[in-house]
Amino acid sequence: MPGTVVAEQRRILGQSNPAATTSTALYTVPAGVQATVHAIIICNQAGSGGTFRVSLAIAGATLATSQYLYFDTTIAANATTIATFGDGVTLSQTDVIRVYASSASQSFTAVGVERGGGL
Repeated sequence: MPGTVVAEQRRILGQSNPAATTSTALYTVPAGVQATVHAIIICNQAGSGGTFRVSLAIAGATLATSQYLYFDTTIAANATTIATFGDGVTLSQTDVIRVYASSASQSFTAVGVERGGGL
């Protein structure tokens, strides 16, 4: 219906339980799509604290220090933390969110919205 605004539904864009100390792609924006990431949820299932990293690479660029949103950020034992991005971070096709955990007992979930449309 013309003039009707449809609320965008947030959904899981990607999930990962990376190997310890290994930078791993959490989500790569598909071709022809634009995505807005609203949050990344980090869950530490270990009985001891750890650290994590989150980076954003434009067009899948090689990992560089300028890409980090979080670097060696502490997460407590058996804890969950949510990194929120206000109105969201808009990503274009082939942009990549990478994650890194100090142990294999951490998992990551990216939540947001994808929009197609000949980008």
